[in-house]
Amino acid sequence: MKIATFSVLLLLLFIFPVALAQLKFKFYSESCPNAETIVENLVRQQFARDPSITAALTRMHFHDCFVQGCDASLLIDPTTSQLSEKNAGPNFSVRGFELIDEIKTALEAQCPSTVSCSDIVTLATRDAVFLGGGPSYVVPTGRRDGFVSNPEDANEILPPPFISVEGMLSFFGNKGMNVFDSVALLGAHTVGIASCGNFVDRVTNFQGTGLPDPSMDPTLAGRLRNTCAVPGGFAALDQSMPVTPVSFDNLFFGQIRERKGILLIDQLIASDPATSGVVLQYASNNELFKRQFAIAMVKMGAVDVLTGSAGEIRTNCRAFN
Repeated sequence: MKIATFSVLLLLLFIFPVALAQLKFKFYSESCPNAETIVENLVRQQFARDPSITAALTRMHFHDCFVQGCDASLLIDPTTSQLSEKNAGPNFSVRGFELIDEIKTALEAQCPSTVSCSDIVTLATRDAVFLGGGPSYVVPTGRRDGFVSNPEDANEILPPPFISVEGMLSFFGNKGMNVFDSVALLGAHTVGIASCGNFVDRVTNFQGTGLPDPSMDPTLAGRLRNTCAVPGGFAALDQSMPVTPVSFDNLFFGQIRERKGILLIDQLIASDPATSGVVLQYASNNELFKRQFAIAMVKMGAVDVLTGSAGEIRTNCRAFN
């Protein structure tokens, strides 16, 4: 993977100091020197088979880091006696677990009990973003895996698709993110899809009016009504033409400025005074969006991490040791 187009020094200036004290760049250079290459090669193979893995891993990383921190708690399988975060409603559609398993197996064969599952998720997401056309960036590593995975935590913490802009900014702000980070992270929707259950009210019965959301383009609303008339319907969150649901670019921001946001929060950030200026900047400058997205991803990957003697290095990402 090529070196990031902006220097590590620039990242250091933007990431909060505590995270940098806990994590290190090239953490595995001595203990498992081929770790990042192994991750990259397996992600590349998966991407060749299924380019939508970029969206899947980005979502997995987000859902893991914002619940109990980046500790791979989302990867834990439930048992007959104990539920896990996988049982939480917002996580039912999270996927990509098999790829994480494949990477973990390869790393355990070469460097037993060395590379954490939380680092695997972070590295794999970084590689998938780049393969999808997103920025190339470096991430510090050294995370350890957590001991807790409860569905209640995910249900209570993860934001719904109808969250307000104020609520969204507060959600990210509580984790050290500013408005530029927050809007950039929502830009990951450029490669995502959503099931009709997340937006059908906007095209059929917005806020109980029996009418579509007036903030949505009428042509799009009509098309989505037809989509959601079929069981299991879904739509690409990036509705720019031509539709590029697996291409990581800034067309998403231009689309929501044209009232073609699928999720309510996507549409709101284009019109709310607190975020609309940032949306315009990203819509106008693809490189600016990608650069800020990379910075935000490094910040997100450092949220409430376990390092040093805290946590553990799982031998199986789906179960505590």
